[in-house]
Amino acid sequence: MPAHLVVLAAGRGTRMNSDLPKVLHEIGQAPLFVHALSAGDSLGPGRRVLVVGHGAELVRAAARAHDPDIAIAEQAEQRGTAHAVAQSRAALKGAAGDVFVLYGDTPFIRPETLKRMAAARAAGAGVVVLGFEAADPGRYGRLVMEGGALARIVEYKDATEAERAIALCNSGVICADAVQIFDLIDSVGTKNASGEYYLTDIVAVARARGLVCTAVTCDEAETLGVNSRVELARAEALFQARRRAASLADGVTLIAPETVVFAMDTVIGRDAVVEPNVVFGPGVTVESGARIRAFSHLEGCHVGRGAVIGPYARLRPGAEIGNHAKVGNFVEIKAAEIGEGAKVNHLTYIGDATVGEAANIGAGTVTCNYDGVFKHHTEIGARAFVGSSTMLVAPVRIGAEAMTASGSVVTADVPDGALALGRARQVNKDGLARRIMDRLRAAKRKRAN
Repeated sequence: MPAHLVVLAAGRGTRMNSDLPKVLHEIGQAPLFVHALSAGDSLGPGRRVLVVGHGAELVRAAARAHDPDIAIAEQAEQRGTAHAVAQSRAALKGAAGDVFVLYGDTPFIRPETLKRMAAARAAGAGVVVLGFEAADPGRYGRLVMEGGALARIVEYKDATEAERAIALCNSGVICADAVQIFDLIDSVGTKNASGEYYLTDIVAVARARGLVCTAVTCDEAETLGVNSRVELARAEALFQARRRAASLADGVTLIAPETVVFAMDTVIGRDAVVEPNVVFGPGVTVESGARIRAFSHLEGCHVGRGAVIGPYARLRPGAEIGNHAKVGNFVEIKAAEIGEGAKVNHLTYIGDATVGEAANIGAGTVTCNYDGVFKHHTEIGARAFVGSSTMLVAPVRIGAEAMTASGSVVTADVPDGALALGRARQVNKDGLARRIMDRLRAAKRKRAN
């Protein structure tokens, strides 16, 4: 039977000192709750429910942008984790299988860990809880084990001194039957220090009904929650360290790994080389054998096999760089296709354009694509040669194997194989530069006196 996923994203996160709901803060340039959903997606869930609360409309909009089909449930009153899960009842009506409850501010639960929890359920446990051995248990809830089974979960504020000495802590992640979990929640009371409905109390309820409960453990780093800016920074550092290690293991060369910044969805092929101080924004795919040179910034783009980007290049959304193409220093590409083997090497802006294979774009070229209201397209044909400092006023087409003279302003189409000269005739005024400078220097001396 399929698994189902409930992600709780209702917390306020007051320690973040932010106008944003906590789960909208980002690591790897993706909201925290997206990381939790991604972990749960490894189970192939039949239904996915996000429970929202504080800042519900903002979280709802972000969730719909990530997945238009995700079910949204709202916890209008913050009455505890069991109450939050109960809000997903309607979205899971009629669902058969297991429900996994994850937290939108806990981004590092590994798919392998969730699969071990699923295996424990398949082996007969009624409720499976994810625990961890904490180096400093602090105020975490404690997992009380008796005879190899999980007897109960005790919140720190409700725990005795003996229970507080236990090092096995509760992550909050729980797995149970999709129907049974709501029956258990219906029996949860509020006899605790907070007056809230704790999801953890379903363990005691389940035990009272004769169900076996158990705990699966994971590394403490997986359970890292984000409740403050300090913890957000730690989470970002952990995310980046994991992504760098994974890229190296996948056959990517990172010359200075600690300086490369990844997004959650960055994809880089084997034998690609990434030089120092490169930033990958969302939506980047780099094919095998490409080289991303130092201090480049990429987002929403695709880089073909063997292409070279940078140094100091910027690829914006919609940039499609062909195989073995070159995009050089201080070049910006936006919503443009650069053909195979084409070169855009220096100080150039190419936007809303198509550049044909093996074309050469000279330094200082600009596609003048925006008229203040609309964007217009520039087409540059295969093997065309665009001279330095050419202004291409879109919409305009430069034909295959055509040329533009340096310094031209091109406002009309250039036929295949033609040369376009769009600049004023040069006039030299003998001695005029010297006379102008002499006059200016004299004026400066007069002011000084």
